[in-house]
Amino acid sequence: MGAGHDTVAAELARRAGARGGRAEVVDVLRLLPYGLGTGLRRGYQASVRHLPWVYAGIYGAFLREGRGPRPSGVPLARLAGDRLTDLADRLRADAVVSVFHLAAQLTGHLRAQGALRVPSAVFLLDFAVHRQWLHPGNDRYLCLTDTAAARVRRTLGVPVATTGPVVAPAFRRPAPGAARWRERFAARAPGRPPVLLSAGAWGAASRPAATARLLAGAGWLPVVLCGRNERLYARMSREPAALALGWVDDMPGLLASGHALVDNAAGQTAVQALAAGLPVVAHRPLPGHGAEGVRRMADLGLCSLAPDGPALLKALDGLGEGTPERAARVARGHALFRGDALESLRDL
Repeated sequence: MGAGHDTVAAELARRAGARGGRAEVVDVLRLLPYGLGTGLRRGYQASVRHLPWVYAGIYGAFLREGRGPRPSGVPLARLAGDRLTDLADRLRADAVVSVFHLAAQLTGHLRAQGALRVPSAVFLLDFAVHRQWLHPGNDRYLCLTDTAAARVRRTLGVPVATTGPVVAPAFRRPAPGAARWRERFAARAPGRPPVLLSAGAWGAASRPAATARLLAGAGWLPVVLCGRNERLYARMSREPAALALGWVDDMPGLLASGHALVDNAAGQTAVQALAAGLPVVAHRPLPGHGAEGVRRMADLGLCSLAPDGPALLKALDGLGEGTPERAARVARGHALFRGDALESLRDL
């Protein structure tokens, strides 16, 4: 769902290739029969964009951690079982690595049943560990933080490693494209520091125009990342105070040129920002995993929580260049990247 899972899978595949291996990236939703995967994707996308309260209810029923029985993803996931095992056999796979919770349910079930004959690892790419990531049949879990690893270990009792996020190397190096972005921002709004507003690949955001106007009124240049949402891009392009961007190929350069990232999902854009040394402020998070994720990030000192407009402006003002708060935030973000997830799977 969205581009974050695809981005992580692609980077793991790139690392495998750099080591002389071969990786096959498979979308588990495409393995589901009868077009179920397409229906799930469209339904989730529509609920997140237009009916967030519906997704909040789904998250509470199926995903949220806590006591008591809840529906499992296994019955749906196992519909893709034959296709996955056939693929693993045909490719003579050495391991299967899940980067999406439905895939983790599928591989855990298949391993527990003895149908998948190679080890299964799960790279849990969320800060908040919801229950559909968890299945005791999987052989190993890789987590972003020690807190998440402790939750997995306590619930499942399987081997767990803390590796930090997976991002492309370009995010952790000086970005050649940053100068071009700075020139563009300076030409658009001289003297106004750029603040990036992330809406994810699907452009799911709550009141982005109002947030952009608030920032512009306080002297910032709001740069709205609309992803692949053409309607959002068209709407934000009509906002005179905002700079609307569609799909961006040079994310390392963009993130290296901003003052801060205003984030609503604690997803891949947020961890890319942490890798690039860009402070993150959480504002109007998506329901469910977004709200849970930003709270976990804030608990670790990786972002500020800004529940309203004045809090957002205060958080941005406190992150000035050269300030102790900015330096501490950047250092905590860099420290999150502790190991190579692929290296942690070598012995499997």
